[in-house]
Amino acid sequence: MSPRLFGVPAARVPVVAVLRRGPSDWSHVGRWDVARGVYEPGAWIRSNLYPQRCDLSPDGRWLCYFTLRGKAAWRAGTTYVAISRLPWLTALAAWGTCGTWTRGAHFIDERGVSKLGPPSEGDVGPCLEKFGLVTTRAASFAVERRRGWTETVDTEPRKPGDTWDESRPVTMQKARPKTDGAVALAVHGWFAAFRSGVPGESLYAIVENGRERWLEGVQWADWDAEGRLLIATEDGRLQIRDGADAATVAWEHDLAGLTPAPAPPPEEARRW
Repeated sequence: MSPRLFGVPAARVPVVAVLRRGPSDWSHVGRWDVARGVYEPGAWIRSNLYPQRCDLSPDGRWLCYFTLRGKAAWRAGTTYVAISRLPWLTALAAWGTCGTWTRGAHFIDERGVSKLGPPSEGDVGPCLEKFGLVTTRAASFAVERRRGWTETVDTEPRKPGDTWDESRPVTMQKARPKTDGAVALAVHGWFAAFRSGVPGESLYAIVENGRERWLEGVQWADWDAEGRLLIATEDGRLQIRDGADAATVAWEHDLAGLTPAPAPPPEEARRW
């Protein structure tokens, strides 16, 4: 079975945190340097990462993630939000949560601000010298909303009482950078990050002058700052697509064949 892939781009640098699920009880993290066309594999963890509850610092250095680990024996407990150095999951600071009823946390530009309280493990001080931390509002496509995606006008409004924004299909759209806004990328789906629609049905489309060109076999996509299309295919490949039609594959890296290979992190993963 092909892995499920999701990307969390950094706001200021051409780096993407790649979250990979598969086999079903394993997750993997990688660092995708889009500018250099380099993928760096990182940590494996025998637990579930929740991509829409994760974030990447604007400088691409730190990953804020939420996970459930049934055998975690520390003060943060078995469900926790943690900050690590991408592409590793070694917690530099961690906050225990009351189960999975959380939408995680994310970075903000306002230094020194923290809405998470003191960490259960580690020291968050070095992070707060550069960025703030706040809890994430419950909303579908939370990662995308922080990166310039907006709901289309024909998306049905959120229903009263839908606390977690899980009961409606949503269409999001993002204009292609460095253009006049005539070209955009659209995605249709529900609240889950690892999206699966009707078999054979496309989820992403290029929208130009009101016309949609559906992207077949794509499970995640976003623009980079240069207007190139970043893609994760359904069969487990990362791609950079270029050209006027964003269809020419300029770079590709296959993640389908990876198998769990947990190993001790490098020493640098233990330092802010």
